[in-house]
This record gives sequence, structure tokens and C-alpha cells, in this order.
Amino acid sequence: METSSLDQIKLSGARLGVFAATLWLVFIADRILPGDFNRWGIIPREIQGIWGILFSPFLHANLGHLLSNFLPVMVLLALLLATQPKAWATVLQIVLLGGLLLWIFGRPAVHVGASGLIYGLIAYLMAAGFRQGRFGPALAAMLVGFLYGGTLLSGVLPTVGPHVSWDGHLTSAIAGALLGYFSIPNTSPSTPSAI
Repeated sequence: METSSLDQIKLSGARLGVFAATLWLVFIADRILPGDFNRWGIIPREIQGIWGILFSPFLHANLGHLLSNFLPVMVLLALLLATQPKAWATVLQIVLLGGLLLWIFGRPAVHVGASGLIYGLIAYLMAAGFRQGRFGPALAAMLVGFLYGGTLLSGVLPTVGPHVSWDGHLTSAIAGALLGYFSIPNTSPSTPSAI
């Protein structure tokens, strides 16, 4: 039995709600429980830091950090859910590939926050949108990117400051772009070739 479009929308909304609740519950637990959850962030080239690949998107340094990431990640996840099949598998792939690239190539620091996922989603939606010939999602992702960080490009440069994981932004953006380009079949109209 096929699920209706309304059922799919409800399911997507519920999963998005669970993701949002998880961000907040982890943040609250980190403030209430002893210890510092941020030690579970990505620490490049250190074995204990590899666990951060999975945990980092849910860890935030402070309330301002979480608030600055919350709305963009929710908007981008909603765009992904609305425009791409297997959206949650895509999220996992962006988190794993972007995190692995950061673990291999990142500067020595503890990297936490959902901003890597944000940059990965922006790049994925842009690459997939253009590859599919669906410019609405691609343009919406670019708009979120420009509104999120002032400009999309400034967040992936080392000039943004020592407490910003620009390398996490960059590696996740690379992961998102690669996944968006190579995992999506080209459905844009092709130009006819001359005979």
C-alpha cells in the first residue's frame, strides 16, 4: 500500500521535529550533566576525535552558537526533504564524508556544531538542483547561504576567525557538492549535438 503525499509530509515533518528536538536536548543535557560534551567533537587525526564525525553536528559551544545554526539547518533540511528522495541518507552521507575529510585535513582543534552540515546542505542543494535542472532549490540554498554567513564564500576561508571552523565548512561543502553532483542523475535538458 502506497503512502499518500500527506502521509509523506507528516512523516518528514515528524523526522524534522525529532532532529530539532535532538539538537536542543543534547544542548540542554550538556549544560545539566557533568563533563563537557564538546570533547566528543571532531579532533583531526586523533583516534578519540573520530567519534566526533557522528556527534559534532549535535554539539554546540554555547547558546549563541546553537541559535545561529538552528534556523539555517532547519530551513535547509526542509528544502532537502521537499526536493530530494532519500533525504536522510543524504544528510548522513554529508555528515560522514564532510566529517571524515575534516578529520583527515582539518587544523588541530575541537570542531563542533551544525554549521558543517549547513554548508554541506547548501552545496548539495546547489549541485543537485543545477544537475537536475531544478533551479528553485539551488537558488533557495544559495539565498540561505548568503543570509547565513553574510556571504556563502566567506565561511570557507581561514579569514573568518580562529573560533570558526572554516575548514569544517569547507570540507562539508566539498562533500555536499560531490554528493550532489555524482549521486544525482543528470536530468537537465541536454543540448543537441551537431551531426
